[in-house]
Amino acid sequence: MTDFPSLTLETPAEHPFAQFVRILGKGKRGARDLTREEARQAMGMVLDEQVEDTQLGAFLMLLRHKEESSEEMAGFTQALRERLQTPALAVDLDWPTYAGKKRHLPWYLLAAKCLGQNGVRIFMHGGGAHTAGRLYTEQLLGFLNIPLCRDWQQVGAALDDGGLAFMPLVDWAPQMQRMIDLRNTLGLRSPIHSLARILNPLGARCGLQSIFHPGYQAVHRDASGLLGDTTIVIKGDGGEVEINPDADSHLYGTRDGVSWDEEWPRLAEQRHVKPQSLDPEHLKAIWRGDVEDSYPQLALIATMALALRGLGLAREDALEQARQYWAARDRSI
Repeated sequence: MTDFPSLTLETPAEHPFAQFVRILGKGKRGARDLTREEARQAMGMVLDEQVEDTQLGAFLMLLRHKEESSEEMAGFTQALRERLQTPALAVDLDWPTYAGKKRHLPWYLLAAKCLGQNGVRIFMHGGGAHTAGRLYTEQLLGFLNIPLCRDWQQVGAALDDGGLAFMPLVDWAPQMQRMIDLRNTLGLRSPIHSLARILNPLGARCGLQSIFHPGYQAVHRDASGLLGDTTIVIKGDGGEVEINPDADSHLYGTRDGVSWDEEWPRLAEQRHVKPQSLDPEHLKAIWRGDVEDSYPQLALIATMALALRGLGLAREDALEQARQYWAARDRSI
């Protein structure tokens, strides 16, 4: 005798997270953005692991298709901050590094290293290598003698010692890292790649963000403004916080909930030729002063100036301070 599956005679209860998927996916006329509070609740459930994998995938891709709002990103960030247990560490700059570089070497690492030598306390964080053909911060930490920290105590010690600390996202927000790692399962980046840039877990004096896709810079700036953060968002080279000296840069800033914009003209009079390959040894050669190379020196000076602008200096003063820091750096590496 064949055993047939039993009939469903009672309507099953709806999963509590289903409401958030429905809000985003109800169709062209019925779908809408999440409110900030709805976003906070939804991300809270995700972080507390109260969501089925199928729901999470649907939620992330619906957000990706719709394009996340500043209110949603503020709500998501609020949910994470409510769950973080971070020590009270004095940090000047929150420096997310999630994109990797493919056209130029990561000159921002030398900029951050030089700033750290001059008393600027920088917390860097990243999500690991996720796209082929790119060079990531994590791959160069030991090479450039940048401290890799695996807990907050190590972060504090590194900041006190040299002003610069890197901690992987997986060590302080493993649920966020898991969502980033879904990229190769879902076939697309999710909004978590962007969200990681806003998190500023230690409440730094200023957060630096690089958003490559046009239109998203203002969304990120507005989300940080809703959170009460001081932030500068740029379209950095390759998606990293690095000024391209061959192009004009637009700064999207927020302080005390007030937005501001600033145009920075390109530093190079003539466009540089892109290097044929990325040799990390060139980073060390530039740091030691063994070679002269216009593009990297302009890029890292401008990037240091961007950071100093975030800490309150005007552009010209920031550029001059950056040049002085670079000239007086400790060239050992």
